[in-house]
Formats: sequence, C-alpha cells, structure tokens
Amino acid sequence: MKMKVITFLFSILLLISGCQSSVVPETRVSTPQKMTNDSTLIFCNDSICTGTYIGPEFIGSSDVAHQFSNKMSDTVGDKLKELYAEGKYAMVDFSAIKMSTKGMGSGTVIYTLYMPFKKVKNKCDAHTSFDHCGGWDHAPAIGARKYQLKKALLKGEELNISELKTTPEGLQEYWIQWKNNTIQKDCAKGN
Repeated sequence: MKMKVITFLFSILLLISGCQSSVVPETRVSTPQKMTNDSTLIFCNDSICTGTYIGPEFIGSSDVAHQFSNKMSDTVGDKLKELYAEGKYAMVDFSAIKMSTKGMGSGTVIYTLYMPFKKVKNKCDAHTSFDHCGGWDHAPAIGARKYQLKKALLKGEELNISELKTTPEGLQEYWIQWKNNTIQKDCAKGN
C-alpha cells in the first residue's frame, strides 16, 4: 500500500513541477525519505529538492501543514551541505521556487514545494544553510526571524532572503539561505 502512495505522490510531484517526462534532472536521485503518518514525501537530487505533504491543516491550534516548510528547509540545508562536501557548489534559485497549497482552508491540504538549485563556481559563493519564515494565512514575522538567525552568520555576511512568495490560498513564505558558519568558516570576510 505504501508503495502505491509513494508512486502516486511521485506522479503528483512531477506534474506540479512541470516536468515533461519522468526523467528527473541528473542521473543520481536520492531515495525518498520515509513516508510518515501525515503522508509526507521529500526527495532530492543534485538539481532539486521537492516534496509534498498531504493531510490536515491544523490539529488543535497547531498548524501541522505549515510545519512541512520546516521539514523541507532541513532537507534542503542537508542537501546543500552534501553538495558542498562533494565540491558541487550550489544555492537555491529563489526565482524558480514553486509552492502549491491545494485545499488550504478546507481542513485537508496538499502542500507541494519545488526547490531548484543553481550551481556556482566558487565555494565561497555557495550557500549551505537554509530556512524559512512564513505564515499560514498571516504575514510572516521576518524581522524576528532575521534577528534569530543573525548569530548563525559568518563574520561580515548577511542573510540571503527571497522576495515574499505566496500561494493563491494564502500561504506566505520568505525563504532564507546563507553560508554555514562552521562548514564555510574559511569564507569569512577578513580571513
């Protein structure tokens, strides 16, 4: 049964991401993360991380659907670090991010994210940390998030923050990337 769900979700992801065929860019594709009870699937390769959450929007007062943004941010950050370690320097291409929140407002949602990477030549142009600041039908508290992440920055660096991304149903997200202050410590300005 789980394999049928995984196959179904993979098909949805390909359709939503606008792929013309079942061939995913690059030949090496990560194994999808384990399906969880909330029907979440994320997979990455050297060009993208993409995933879908299918389930309730809220459980009590907890916005469980929006927590998918946390899972995706963690996965993207891990993939950027992996690519960096392999000498494949990259960052997320903010201009090509796709977000979809079908069913938002109905109680059950299909929340899909598509995070493409763009390659950079210099290791100090890469980004190896990734996060978000969003609101499920409310404005994100970006000022507070910038303050929280300030301590994670390399000396002389700033956060790279996307323009506000929205879905027609009301999800609002800022996506944030930066140089990891441990992994890229030799990229600190003044070194």
